[in-house]
Amino acid sequence: MKLLKYIIIFLIINFGALAIGSWLMANGPQSSWYINLNQAPWTPPGWVFGVAWTTIMICFSIYMAYLYKKLNTATVTILFSIQFVLNVIWNYIFFNLHLVGIGLTTIVLLTAVVAIFTVRYHKQLKIKTLLILPYFIWLCIATSLNAYILLKN
Repeated sequence: MKLLKYIIIFLIINFGALAIGSWLMANGPQSSWYINLNQAPWTPPGWVFGVAWTTIMICFSIYMAYLYKKLNTATVTILFSIQFVLNVIWNYIFFNLHLVGIGLTTIVLLTAVVAIFTVRYHKQLKIKTLLILPYFIWLCIATSLNAYILLKN
């Protein structure tokens, strides 16, 4: 029962982060600024982002529930909090402030934090580590999209 409680808590927190991030980027992906940027040829259509983030946050919430149940430590909480903040602020930095370079730094740091989760807790979570891989893979793609925009604009 405790695991289900953690899953629900992390679902609320993670989908809350998506909601805050979406609010902070306002209409960013449909803005003339973004539309007129030279974007990577591998940029997925807009609907893919919603599907990807929904899947990612479900998997990540389950991953975090297992991790938190097994290791309820300050380090886990701090890493999760850093991940939360970086995930949310990237939207504002990139879409509202148009600071593409700082956005790239932010998403690289976010990817590094998710990589730390993946590597550091693999021994404890074993096969359940697969639950964080969609997040890591998507961040690698998103980082490449941000880098392309930085380099080609």
